[in-house]
Amino acid sequence: MNNLLNIKTPAEGIAQTRKADYNLSNHGVGNLRLAYWNLTTEALYEEAIFRSEGAMVAGGPFVANTGKHTARSANDKFVVRESDSQGNVWWGVYNRPFEPGKFDELYARMLGFLQGRDVFVQDVYAGADENYRLPVRIVTELAWHSHFVRNMFILPESLEEYKRFVPEFTILAMPFFKAAPAVDNTNSETFICLSFEKKLAIIGNSAYAGEIKKSVFTILNYLLPLEGVLSMHCSANVNPDNPDDVALFFGLSGTGKTTLSADPTRRLIGDDEHGWSDEGVFNFEGGCYAKVIGLSESAEPEIYATTKRFGTILENVTFDPITRLIDLDDDTLTENTRASYPLEFIHNAVPEKKAGHPKNVILLTCDASGVMPPIARLTPNQALYQFISGYTSKIAGTEVGLRDEPEITFSACFGGPFMVHHPYKYADLLKRKIERYGVTCWLVNTGWVGGPYGIGKRISIRYTRALLNAALNGKLAQVDYYRDPIFGFEVPKTCPDVPESVLQPWSSWPSREDYDKRYKDLAARFRENFKKFEAGTPRDVIEAGPKF
Repeated sequence: MNNLLNIKTPAEGIAQTRKADYNLSNHGVGNLRLAYWNLTTEALYEEAIFRSEGAMVAGGPFVANTGKHTARSANDKFVVRESDSQGNVWWGVYNRPFEPGKFDELYARMLGFLQGRDVFVQDVYAGADENYRLPVRIVTELAWHSHFVRNMFILPESLEEYKRFVPEFTILAMPFFKAAPAVDNTNSETFICLSFEKKLAIIGNSAYAGEIKKSVFTILNYLLPLEGVLSMHCSANVNPDNPDDVALFFGLSGTGKTTLSADPTRRLIGDDEHGWSDEGVFNFEGGCYAKVIGLSESAEPEIYATTKRFGTILENVTFDPITRLIDLDDDTLTENTRASYPLEFIHNAVPEKKAGHPKNVILLTCDASGVMPPIARLTPNQALYQFISGYTSKIAGTEVGLRDEPEITFSACFGGPFMVHHPYKYADLLKRKIERYGVTCWLVNTGWVGGPYGIGKRISIRYTRALLNAALNGKLAQVDYYRDPIFGFEVPKTCPDVPESVLQPWSSWPSREDYDKRYKDLAARFRENFKKFEAGTPRDVIEAGPKF
């Protein structure tokens, strides 16, 4: 519902209380019915329920149904081709060029769509390090999207800070505004379009809140490397007794970033997106956006607890309309059910959202072919090869159009759709930091063992945690290793609390011959995929790939 009937809403009387002096007219936005500025979570709950955007369920979370789009629309994302960005953007499938004139026309039509309507404005920061944080203004059509923004980013601390807020980038998210593909040169009625010259991103025809979050990430992925800061699609935690014992967990959705970084023995810096500067690691966000399908209270108690709290947003989670009890096992709407909650809902989270330098870097892969070892130690060049490759399997629901069966994929830097520069731009920054700070790198498989998807089974999270604990506490430095004959990385022969058969993936396959064939097939896929990165990548990194 947009308030076209001019009905007085719960927060109407306070809508302008935290309005910035730098107002919406600076973005060309005008003739609105009303702009609701920087409402609190409580006020946004009232507005969202008043506007029939969702419902409150047992314990206090807000449940929203995103309709047709329950995941990112990867094929509908564009970057405007401009003189300022032309030479920096790695143009291709992830960064589809969009003409400046068409962007202006599309934005003008969006502004026309907003005439007489209500919008919700949140002024927030992306980046916990004040030296690199980006002031962002996010204008939304839906109240619950404004709540999502408050959950996910870092908030100003005073009325005065709100009043003098000046954004360096602005995002408009209008789920009920559709593109006209024949006119706008979009692929569909849905679009996510970024202009680095205008410092503006526009999103239309998708209520999936992840599009807002990932747009901010894409913006930082462009800006920060130009300042020598590595932007990363990873979670991060830290040893509570040593701020320079940080662990980074790179991986796509569904590989376990959020789950594995929520370690009760360590403190959580963040679950998804970070920067690594000369001062250390810092979170881009103020919240978490976790997959919750099949969430187990026993296996993931911290995340599970957030699904029972006021302030949490549950996306596409079903519930009983009478009892208001949620069903986290129900994938009727999507397997990509999500929970958005402030970072402080995790009791051992680092309040500052930053720490020192990493001691370990973990590259997470969900191997649906069932051949990769559960953990392997990498040389720096092997780490760069794996980082640029970004091998994993897309899990059902994380993108529009995915089937139930995991889809083997390569996503550069474990976040290809959001990387704007050539992958080696990020890899080179990673290499320098690995060498400078003496980082140990690991490849961890959270996928299948005993055979591919449909034959084998997903590796136990208990074993994965045991392997990670041993890597982080130094116990894996004290065991013997064997060298993988194809990829060349080192695989531990033993690990406390993990059966040796788990460490030898071929041993659980019905046929060693089938295992070897599947492994060589996967290695061939690596080599074929890496061809598109060879121009611009040093020879020693290329040669760190598989050999057979």
